[in-house]
Amino acid sequence: MSEALVAGLLAGWGIAVPVGAVAAYLVALTARTNARVGAAAALGVASADGIYALVAVVGGVALAAPIAAIATPLHWLSVLVLIGLGVRIIWTGLRDHRSGTDLPAVGTTNRPGRAYLSLLGITLLNPVTVLYFAALVLGSTAADLGTSWVTGLVFVLGAFCASASWQLVLVAGGVALGRALTGRTGRLVTALISGALIIGFAVVLLLGG
Repeated sequence: MSEALVAGLLAGWGIAVPVGAVAAYLVALTARTNARVGAAAALGVASADGIYALVAVVGGVALAAPIAAIATPLHWLSVLVLIGLGVRIIWTGLRDHRSGTDLPAVGTTNRPGRAYLSLLGITLLNPVTVLYFAALVLGSTAADLGTSWVTGLVFVLGAFCASASWQLVLVAGGVALGRALTGRTGRLVTALISGALIIGFAVVLLLGG
């Protein structure tokens, strides 16, 4: 169970660390309103990551038997998907850094409830998140996460807590830290770290297979 928790924490940080429009929104929102609104928005992002992790785990458990029949090709497919996502994040970070691309402007709200729902919705619209968690869960197949609801839920909890911790760091760090992370160099560094982490997951799956 502790392994599932660690896996969930690492998975949550892997998808949360890349700094983009959502991170910029959190920083700007906190600067313009207050920590309460920023924290609500941060939990909205973490909730979306947790929901997608839960969907992936539930799917893995429900499909455990049929998945077992195609475990080997599915394992390799998951490895390829994770490597692709990791490379994509690193390439995007390098491209944006070289081109000097700015983050898109975002709106703001001064109510915690509205901030939570707004960020929850924005993050749920990102298909990369569900693809990422599905690849992790199905790649380790039913072996670890897919055979136990308890283990699966521990994984989901770990993913949610990791995502929440990172988003709250952005909020708590305030404008100074936010500018450092959302600037060109900060975005490049976080993209490289996240991409390497995701590719690392793929290598672990590969060696474990």
